[in-house]
Amino acid sequence: MARRSFVAALLFLAVASAAQAQSWTIDSAHSAAHFAVRHMMVSTVRGDLGKITGTITFDPAKPSAGAIEASIDVTGIDTREPGRDKHLKSADFFDVEKFPTATFKSKTIAPAPGGGFKMTGDLTMRGVTKEVVLDIEALRPAIKDQRGASRTGTTATGKINRQDFGVNWSRTLDGGGLVVSDEVSITIDVELFSAPPAAK
Repeated sequence: MARRSFVAALLFLAVASAAQAQSWTIDSAHSAAHFAVRHMMVSTVRGDLGKITGTITFDPAKPSAGAIEASIDVTGIDTREPGRDKHLKSADFFDVEKFPTATFKSKTIAPAPGGGFKMTGDLTMRGVTKEVVLDIEALRPAIKDQRGASRTGTTATGKINRQDFGVNWSRTLDGGGLVVSDEVSITIDVELFSAPPAAK
């Protein structure tokens, strides 16, 4: 009898754990991928990379089993300066005519101090794939929207070297330094939704 109870308990825990794993879809209308880069070593230019789409599967009890796949439409780059946006979309930078999207696919997710996570994954941009590390805030407590769907959100931050992806245009200043820095900071704010269970 004791053995049966023990087995039953294990089965219950396994089912409960599986039930906690949930698939989420990025709500593009309420999400954004931002970048920031130093200009002439004295100021920071910020902008939006474009519309972000994708899916996340996550279990708070087992974050290592989670997975994230996201795509950014870089043809929508916006720095609120049309001339600069045109240059960023050109072959000097993102070359959006040949490479209209950037993608990210997670490889590992590990807990980090403060309740967040450290995520390693492959970022593909301009046809080049490199491994990058993102710091992910803990998912915010889920709420129900007016349609019964669950919603949550989080923020991811990281830094990349644009030269790693073939984005190497720049000019050297007379006093040293670059017109555009190599280091680029990335911040991704996402709102996620999970559809309500289908009616029986």
